[in-house]
Amino acid sequence: MCDGNADVLAVEQARLVTEVDVLYQMHEWQRKLLNPLSAWADATARIFSSPYSPLAYTPFSRRLAAGYELLHRLGKHYEKPEFGLVSTVIEDVEVEVNEQVVLAKPFCNFLHFRRSLPPGLSQHEHDPTVIIFAPLSGHHATLLRDTVRALLPHFNLYITDWTDARLVPLSKGPFHLDDYVEYCLEFIRMHGPNVHLISVCQPTVPVLAAVSLMASAGDPALPRSMTMMGGPIDTRRNPTQVNALATRRNYDWFRNHVVFKVPSSYPGYLREVYPGFLQHAGFVAMNPDRHAESHWDYYLDLVKGDQDDVAAHRRFYDEYNAVIDLPAEYYLDTIRVVFQEHQLPRGIWHVRGQRVAPEDISNVALFTIEGELDDISGSGQTQAALELCRGIPAQRKQHLTAMGVGHYGIFSGRRWRENIAPRITDFILAHDS
Repeated sequence: MCDGNADVLAVEQARLVTEVDVLYQMHEWQRKLLNPLSAWADATARIFSSPYSPLAYTPFSRRLAAGYELLHRLGKHYEKPEFGLVSTVIEDVEVEVNEQVVLAKPFCNFLHFRRSLPPGLSQHEHDPTVIIFAPLSGHHATLLRDTVRALLPHFNLYITDWTDARLVPLSKGPFHLDDYVEYCLEFIRMHGPNVHLISVCQPTVPVLAAVSLMASAGDPALPRSMTMMGGPIDTRRNPTQVNALATRRNYDWFRNHVVFKVPSSYPGYLREVYPGFLQHAGFVAMNPDRHAESHWDYYLDLVKGDQDDVAAHRRFYDEYNAVIDLPAEYYLDTIRVVFQEHQLPRGIWHVRGQRVAPEDISNVALFTIEGELDDISGSGQTQAALELCRGIPAQRKQHLTAMGVGHYGIFSGRRWRENIAPRITDFILAHDS
């Protein structure tokens, strides 16, 4: 009997192995093939650019070095970047910052940016506590580095650092949209009620669901405020290309065409995921001319020796090209609940059997922020939260449309630092007591 069971398990394991999707495996083969080419291009670029190399003084050496450098960056594999925020400045004093994991979950690390305040700044120990909910949508939480940097002088900051699904063993179980909401609830309750929430893009939906469930249950850990930035609260309003794609195909099409099993080279072997490389390809395909122009400008800047623009290009694409896989269950739930059935704005979304009722929220301040030129979350999609949360008094609601700002400009860049971050800071401080 035992031998029979072993045979059955062996057959089942063999069946699962043969079902590992060819596309993902081909991507891995391509990556491994390009790695040595990229390394060679990098070495050759250095030979033609190093001041200690005689080839750097030959005709066309700058152009050759620039071409090989561009080839290197187009072919290299991009690892997860670091936040790299080792200090901040508070009242003209440089303060050390330490990044700590305060709670490790299978699919997320809850990080704290702990400020080591000197005695002269001890009053800042009572700065408001803020949780930043980073998007689980293909990029690492480090995409919000500029967000964290701008807010660190004013707040005690935490952030959700989502784990690449291909690194999560299959034994850890699935991760659904409902599980995402449960994670939000757990993180909020760790600090509530003296906590403020900032959700950027995709997490606006599960964060609003979590706070709604807490309000319906009379949970004493309700946060003081919610700031929602560029999120798909109601994607029926001014749908973008991203929204249109989600509705153009039915649920089964997504299930059959964009979900793949993780290859054996990763800890998450056989886990079903929506691969990050597919999402990255989709985003590039939305604006191919813009990316091609950016890489051409990078080549010209290398030739001219414009190091500031070269460094800016590298910083952006080091982050933009570092992608993660999403758990298939969560991705498919999001497609159905958020983009196809619009369950939240229609009032028919249930999490663990309980209806999500934003109208039950009454004593949490709400600030919605949108970018005028946002081509991912269209105008009015985030602002819809103000109408759904009709139990919140008008004087505790605010909205900002950032003029001339696209999706990424909502949370990074000059306009974020100069115009949006100060508004968020003022809003949180006004509703902290």
